[in-house]
Amino acid sequence: MTALQRPTAPEPAPPAWSRRPANLAKAVTAELVRRVVRGDYEPGSALPAEHALCDAFSVSRTVVREAVKVLQEKGLVQIRQGSGTAVLPSTSWNLLDELVLAAVIDDDATLGILDDVVVTRRLLESDMANVAARTADDEAVARMGELVDRMDELLDAPESYHEHDRAFHDTVMRASGNRIARAVVRSLEGQVINTASYMGRTERALCEASNQGHRRIFERIAARDPDGAAEAMFAHITDAWLVRRAEQGDPDRLAR
Repeated sequence: MTALQRPTAPEPAPPAWSRRPANLAKAVTAELVRRVVRGDYEPGSALPAEHALCDAFSVSRTVVREAVKVLQEKGLVQIRQGSGTAVLPSTSWNLLDELVLAAVIDDDATLGILDDVVVTRRLLESDMANVAARTADDEAVARMGELVDRMDELLDAPESYHEHDRAFHDTVMRASGNRIARAVVRSLEGQVINTASYMGRTERALCEASNQGHRRIFERIAARDPDGAAEAMFAHITDAWLVRRAEQGDPDRLAR
């Protein structure tokens, strides 16, 4: 018996859509992504047959085919002519994809995936801070200082504070000239920025402590101290996340 012929768990109940989505293919894709990530369809098993998915979602074969094709592009399944569609292991998933990453975050009670996001950010942004301390022009350094000063005035306005926070990090990244690293960080941030488990609390004291970290980064960049800037960025990203994640998960995952 091959992997694709193994018995599978009963098909999950149809999605509880309050009303029929305008874009059925996108809605079916999103639901199938969640089901694969949740483990409703085990790696190595076959995705339910086309007709079964049509019945489960009350959609046409065209909609199902489009959704399954998108799942393959995201690395969740492999379409095999004549032998069904195989569900792939998590090592094949595109975790930079918005739907996939969101589903993985929702399914991860340990915060391990968000730890990995933070570690990746920390690695890339520390290196970019190091480079920025050597290459940033006077205008970029002045802009960093302006943003830090403005954040001191926004401690009681968390939404505006966080907008300036993101602008500060982006100024450092742009000053480094590393467009690939910046794109990766911006992609990851863009996908988790509205996740409650990532953002955590927004109290004044936390914003104040966060901006002290920004100021240390700015001072080291302004002093043209690459190692100091990298260390300040590393510490800032680590400390800010440890506060936001509170007692959840395993803090040793961040140890380096």
